[in-house]
Amino acid sequence: MSTSTTTDPLLLANVSRRGLLKGLGAAGALVLAARWDLAVAAEDEAPKYGADAMPHGWVDNPNVFISIAVDGSVTIINHRAEMGQGIRTSLVMVIADEMGADWSSVKVMQADADEARYGNQNTDGSRSMRHFFEPLRLCGAAARTMLEQAAAQHWQVPVSDCTTTVHQVIHTPSGRALSFGELATTASELPVPERQFLRLKTREQWRYINKQPDQLPPGTTEKAGQPMAIDGRDIVSGKAIYGADVILDNMLFAVIARPPVYGASIQSVDDSAALQVPGVVKVVQLPTASIASAFSPLGGVAVIANSTWAALSGRKALTITWDNSSAGDNAAYDSVAFKAAMEAESLKPGKVVRTQGDIQQALNSADQRFEASYYSPHMAQAPMEPPVAIAHIKDGRVEAWGPVQNPQAARDGLAKRLSLEADNVTVHATLLGGGFGRKAKPDFVFEAADLSQIMDGRPVRVQWSREDDLHHSFFHTVSVDRLEASFNKESEVTGWLHRSLSPSIKSLFGPDSGHMSDIELAMGVRNMPFDIPAIQQETGEAMAHVRIGWFRSVYNIPHAFAIQSFVAELAHKAGKDHRDFLLELLGPDRQIDPRNQNEPWNYREDPIRYPIDTARYRDVIKTATRKANWPGGTRIAARRALGLAVHHSFMSYAAVVMDVEVSEQGEVIIHRVDIAFDCGPQVNPERIRSQLEGACAMGVGIAMMTQITAGDGKVQQDNFHNYLVPRHSQVPKEIHIHAVNDRLDVPIGGAGEPGVPPIAPALCNAIFAATGQRIRTLPIAGQLRTGNS
Repeated sequence: MSTSTTTDPLLLANVSRRGLLKGLGAAGALVLAARWDLAVAAEDEAPKYGADAMPHGWVDNPNVFISIAVDGSVTIINHRAEMGQGIRTSLVMVIADEMGADWSSVKVMQADADEARYGNQNTDGSRSMRHFFEPLRLCGAAARTMLEQAAAQHWQVPVSDCTTTVHQVIHTPSGRALSFGELATTASELPVPERQFLRLKTREQWRYINKQPDQLPPGTTEKAGQPMAIDGRDIVSGKAIYGADVILDNMLFAVIARPPVYGASIQSVDDSAALQVPGVVKVVQLPTASIASAFSPLGGVAVIANSTWAALSGRKALTITWDNSSAGDNAAYDSVAFKAAMEAESLKPGKVVRTQGDIQQALNSADQRFEASYYSPHMAQAPMEPPVAIAHIKDGRVEAWGPVQNPQAARDGLAKRLSLEADNVTVHATLLGGGFGRKAKPDFVFEAADLSQIMDGRPVRVQWSREDDLHHSFFHTVSVDRLEASFNKESEVTGWLHRSLSPSIKSLFGPDSGHMSDIELAMGVRNMPFDIPAIQQETGEAMAHVRIGWFRSVYNIPHAFAIQSFVAELAHKAGKDHRDFLLELLGPDRQIDPRNQNEPWNYREDPIRYPIDTARYRDVIKTATRKANWPGGTRIAARRALGLAVHHSFMSYAAVVMDVEVSEQGEVIIHRVDIAFDCGPQVNPERIRSQLEGACAMGVGIAMMTQITAGDGKVQQDNFHNYLVPRHSQVPKEIHIHAVNDRLDVPIGGAGEPGVPPIAPALCNAIFAATGQRIRTLPIAGQLRTGNS
């Protein structure tokens, strides 16, 4: 499938004389602006390249700027959030490579919140590179072409005689050279060339894109064999600016005692002891958020002080009586009882969301039937950097700083809360010390603004502790998935019934229907690719009792765990090799239009360009099992075996084989993991490897120990002593990443999230193959020690 960009809604313009970089701290002789989004596609018919007849004055509101100064420095404004996934490096790398820029002369600036100017800035859904790789290549090619045209004009030679090397243009016949800086002023007078005159580099001409660290040219690495990272030196030296690194004059510090039950209000507060703590300035009661709360703060009691330590000490001294009557059923929320209730509900017919063939006939006429239920708990994102934000209100304006994944949501929310025009709201996105979806919800930014307003505009920093983060997160959903299948005499699957129950993220934004949304069902349910005659998929009712939010790979986690575990159980029931059985279920190679499976969302991607491709499923399965020396599902040794799982999410395909040993005492040792990954072209292989390694460690935690539980409406985990994440000794000894379909004729997919979903089922399938013990409830925790499953 072609990745042609000729129909992409991309606009380019030379804005060197418009002064659009004023106030941004960047300057250049040549400044290019680029814009692409769905709105552009609906604009009046106008040239997509060139400076004439651009629609509706869009050059005042582009997505990205590229600036070349007379000293040769190249500045690129990055509009996506950097939270460890390396996007600030990868996006800039694409432009720099297509331009021919020397990496040592490239700088990046982080865009403030302004979607009208910079386009979508909500960094989620593993879509940054998926959406911007091809447009950014064209941006870089346009800059390179203009520099070559400027050189041809200077030398009075045909442009075909001019070639860009590294940060300079060469007149090939004579060997004369001009640097980018020397050409920038002349280039600034030129129109942007039309599309037919842009030549994208071939794979063989790339210097940065698609290169492993040891393939990068000299000067792009800190030391031999290490990858380039545009802000790597600042990060490791402590110079990089994260949320808590922002210090303003006259700043106050605050922490908040939030309602322990979602929706509870304050009955009474005794703050007399808190006000006696040295450094405490004020204690403030904040209104409790109504349900549905969306991104609004939960409310509570804020302690404002001259230091974070004083604020924390003052909060400890508060005596608060909470009124749970306003929380309704949330006050009685018990995760153990809720699990039992969901399992009981899963036995009842649900709301049908996809049907194919006659499932009842298939089940009733089966030679064999098999059913199983799987449970996944709540989890918190728990980024290493807890939420923090600073807000300063002055002269009818508000300025805020924070590690936000969705800067525009913060900006819009601040404008609404403070009754300001958007032009009077500035949100600076700092580096994020991890996000995983938590920091797409800017409630912590709103808290800082509310308190700055209360303190007559003084800047206020609100700091969350680890306990705050765990108690008051936007939690990953809890899930029960019940599956039933029918076999014929040849042990082929003839019917598939999947009933899935999970509280929905929709409960944040309106009345709770108790059923998953189309988007949530798209993550592993409706887009299930198996070639089975009769399929029925249903949802059952599951109401939300805490804030439900995005978590890395979202609903793909429970759906992949259930489906891939069930496939392994069916293979065992049929007496077949798990890999062979899985390939058999996929059926013939074909490209499935998800709309034909009643799945309209498809991660917001064109279903023709991004179909469900069973050949790509097959490729990653075969690659992972070949690399792992798949032994046909038999044990490698006593209590040691391989487990397999595969999943498609965020337009990428990931298959995982885990080599797992279980000791007599129930200790799980992961000797090796092989991950075959197909995201199409691998723009920055080192960052893909890093993200998949991180996904593997996170997935191991999800499988082994990570969970949030509740009793009497309150979250029971406080810190990493009881909200468990893997330690070094618990992660795999070896992780091997294998690229599949790393070629340009495959549409690019996401990389940050797709590695997580298949980890838990692959691990549990390996445990079953090694011990005969089937895990259907996550986390595994002590199940292998106690013998309970």
